[in-house]
Amino acid sequence: MSTVDTFQDLIAPLTASLAGRPLDEALAAELNRTHPAGSPLFEAIVAACRAGDAAGWICPHEHGGIRYGRVIKPTPALNGFSVDVVDMRDVVGPHHVHPNGEIDLVMPLDGDARFDGQAAGWKVYPPGSAHRPTVTGGRAYVLYLLPEGAIQFTKA
Repeated sequence: MSTVDTFQDLIAPLTASLAGRPLDEALAAELNRTHPAGSPLFEAIVAACRAGDAAGWICPHEHGGIRYGRVIKPTPALNGFSVDVVDMRDVVGPHHVHPNGEIDLVMPLDGDARFDGQAAGWKVYPPGSAHRPTVTGGRAYVLYLLPEGAIQFTKA
């Protein structure tokens, strides 16, 4: 049975390993090497997202064709990271800035889904970066780890 608490327990060792690390390309390369698509952690997170989605607590909101939710607010149990999950299919999301950076886990659900060009795996944005999150080629869950939960949406 997947609950928010068991999801947090799954993510906690990962965020412990990320605490205090620079959010950069080297971190993305390391995550893709140590926890690639098909690895036990990757598959456990996919399974937990599917189960949480089926139970209604992973992506309870919808706007502009994107289902989303902040699953866990920033917490000491996750070394100050928040956890958000989105469910996107061939859509461009709202422009935003990552004041403290963003660590993304891309989990394709169908087709050759890519998130900002990234296939199944990890993408890391450094502090101060910005983008319009885009999924092409199908449907994907994307898990966002945000230091201190910091994200700033750009006003239209």
